[in-house]
Amino acid sequence: MQLFLALEEHRNLHRAAASLAISQPAASKLLGDLESQLGVTLFERHSRGVTPNWYGEIVIRHARSILSELHHAGKELNALRAGNAGVVSVGTVMAPAVTILASAIQRVHRELPGLKVSVDVDVSKSLIPRLMEGEFDFAITRIPEGFPAEQFVFEEIGEEEICFVCRAGHPLAGLAIPDLADIAAYSWSLQPSGALMRQRVDHLLLQHGVLPPGQIIDTPDILVSLALVAKSDTLTVTSRQVADLLCAPQHFRLLPFSESLSVQPYGLVSLRKQRLSPGAGALMSTLRELIAHQRRMT
Repeated sequence: MQLFLALEEHRNLHRAAASLAISQPAASKLLGDLESQLGVTLFERHSRGVTPNWYGEIVIRHARSILSELHHAGKELNALRAGNAGVVSVGTVMAPAVTILASAIQRVHRELPGLKVSVDVDVSKSLIPRLMEGEFDFAITRIPEGFPAEQFVFEEIGEEEICFVCRAGHPLAGLAIPDLADIAAYSWSLQPSGALMRQRVDHLLLQHGVLPPGQIIDTPDILVSLALVAKSDTLTVTSRQVADLLCAPQHFRLLPFSESLSVQPYGLVSLRKQRLSPGAGALMSTLRELIAHQRRMT
């Protein structure tokens, strides 16, 4: 399995073998033996190296998933052997990372103080493939178009309210309700094209017949965006929960807008056929309790 991933990365049998500290003949025999057992050719050989064909792509995809699962199993076994309560890996979009997930981790650590939790914040279109490859136990995200919905269990949490952010001394900060055309006249720092929040902004501009900003800095990192906002007249868009946490009034302003802005609901996403570890199950159960409490309060 490691050889398959090395061949995908290097596209050369000699370099792939060297990266695994085995000889080229041994790597060639290993690949040849498996192709013989499967009855199909996995890699096309050519003068420049090797390229996976359709069969090879399938094997590589499953090899990546299996190795990721083995990696998680090793981490969990080591944690248990060291007297800890296991390992949980969670992928999440920004808003729940700073609100409900943070609260859930704090609560579950009261019961399982040795539970090791890793959290990776990214956009939905990056999180879902990584969940499918076994990098995460579960994710708090959306399921973008193009992914097979039947493979997932989706438990809705809620919509994500978004807002415009500028620095405290920005020319627009003193206006009662800035016009969208005035907002678009400044440079913006936004999530990359294809990200859901970026799509919502693009659709808003199109809906109002406003040309996109002349200068857009693409970054998925809200801290980079806020640093740009703090030091210039650049504007950014983020979730209201993130703005409430990170945008101190002495440094930032949330621009009022004539309509409420939100993006489609996010939720707990897990693989339908995946069995969660005890630690991951405990964290997800805690999240469900907090979600239910949040709904009762609203």
